[in-house]
Amino acid sequence: MAFIMNYFTDLTQWVREHLTKPEMLASIFWIIVKIILIYIVSKVCIKIADKTISHMMAARDKSPLKFDRRRTNTIGSLIHNLIAYTVNLICIMLILGQVGLNLGPLLAGAGVLGLAIGFGAQSLVKDVITGFFIIFEDQFGVGDVIQIDSFKGTVEEIGIRVTRIKSWTGEVHIIPNGNIKQVTNFSTYNSLAVVDVTIPHHLNIDDVTQILKDTVKHVQDLTEDIVKQPEVLGVQVVGTTDLKIRIIAECKPTRQFNVTRLLNIEIKKRLDSVQIDTM
Repeated sequence: MAFIMNYFTDLTQWVREHLTKPEMLASIFWIIVKIILIYIVSKVCIKIADKTISHMMAARDKSPLKFDRRRTNTIGSLIHNLIAYTVNLICIMLILGQVGLNLGPLLAGAGVLGLAIGFGAQSLVKDVITGFFIIFEDQFGVGDVIQIDSFKGTVEEIGIRVTRIKSWTGEVHIIPNGNIKQVTNFSTYNSLAVVDVTIPHHLNIDDVTQILKDTVKHVQDLTEDIVKQPEVLGVQVVGTTDLKIRIIAECKPTRQFNVTRLLNIEIKKRLDSVQIDTM
């Protein structure tokens, strides 16, 4: 008990001798002011980052590409947390520096640890960074038909580390984002269906062209995949025994193959009905 009383007596005496000095009070005051300023600046930085993220998310919503809203929210939350943790860590270190803590050994230890992690996870870091760029640059989205190297299919998932695409025959390809060097996106703009009709030389080219024009107008009424009236461009190739007449149709992204098949079927039916044999 006497020890405790002596301790508090010594503490009280030390406070009276040191903290009551004007110089010490002024020093403590400015330290508190600096700590408050550091805290305010950190919060302002986080607010500005949140505003920037919100604008980026709004821009993504207006993009012509299709994105999973839940994935967008997840990525936005992930970036917010990353920025908040980084800013708060810097804020804490600056505050500790103001109260007299030596940050040199702490920073050196953190640097060595970060270097070790970086060397051990270079591939993972590359995948994550590439994944961020893919998402924020709107290179492709879930549901798009893309080709990465020799793999072509529909995007099922865009992850921070990997991208998953499914080919039309059912295979699922899981590709690390860091391995993606070049991407072809077939879903961004309208596609073009091209059909060449081969007819014998002896037929009247004007009559056949008119039949084809009437047929493609009918095909446009059969499907919503065609966005503009198909065009009969005319003779594309003149052979020794036949001619090739080219037809084009602008259609929705990735729907050109369905439109091409439909055009072939209806043109064949129409030519058969007027007893014209294609070559």
